[in-house]
Amino acid sequence: MEEEGSSEKSTDATLPLIRALLEAGLGSRRSVAGAILNGEVTVNGLKVGDLSFPVRPGEDRVLVAGREVDLKRREVVCVMLNKPAGVLSTTRDERGRATVVDILPPRYRSIGLHPAGRLDRDSTGLLILTNDGDLTHRITHPRFEHEKEYVVWISGRLTAGQKRVLEEGVRLEEGVTQPAVVRGLEGPGFNYTVTLREGRKRQVRRMFLAAGHRVLALKRVRIGQLRLGDLEEGSARKLDISEIASLLNAGD
Repeated sequence: MEEEGSSEKSTDATLPLIRALLEAGLGSRRSVAGAILNGEVTVNGLKVGDLSFPVRPGEDRVLVAGREVDLKRREVVCVMLNKPAGVLSTTRDERGRATVVDILPPRYRSIGLHPAGRLDRDSTGLLILTNDGDLTHRITHPRFEHEKEYVVWISGRLTAGQKRVLEEGVRLEEGVTQPAVVRGLEGPGFNYTVTLREGRKRQVRRMFLAAGHRVLALKRVRIGQLRLGDLEEGSARKLDISEIASLLNAGD
């Protein structure tokens, strides 16, 4: 997969080390780069700390943290999950709590899928999992400006001033949030939608709390052009080529 968004895989005999590991499905760009820079990667017995070090898939022997990596390029798999509450957006948990990988259909549990982004444990809705590090980078990096839409439930209603604060930017500990789009909903259940172009930790909950309201329920319903639709909670489905392309081409 080309780093600047092409859905085609490189056909060069030699690849930069980080690209080779990403195409082998080792993990996200951040985790792979961290492993290289932290001295965890060897190529033909030589410790390598250079992300662009050239390797030859099928010829060079690459180990990460002492374990050999099969550099054979894998089929890119991208899955949409409707995450239930109480499930962690990670691949494993030292305390034995349920993770998103645990609740995937069996056919998806052993192909190296990892979450492209996160939802906190109490939140529900659209989460993407993939075995492709470049796709993870495309989905999560702020540069590509994927809109993320959430529905929230709060007790009561926002005042005009509170809504304006949410839309213009809320001052959080790490700085002011980017402008958001906030719309009211009528009827039972969720009573507001919020659309963001950034993804700070527990951002929606913290924004509403700063405006004077605690979020009682939160569900993500859209990332870019990809919508959760009627996918049942706890269910997953594989994305098709056009859906993956929409994620790859955002921000170009």
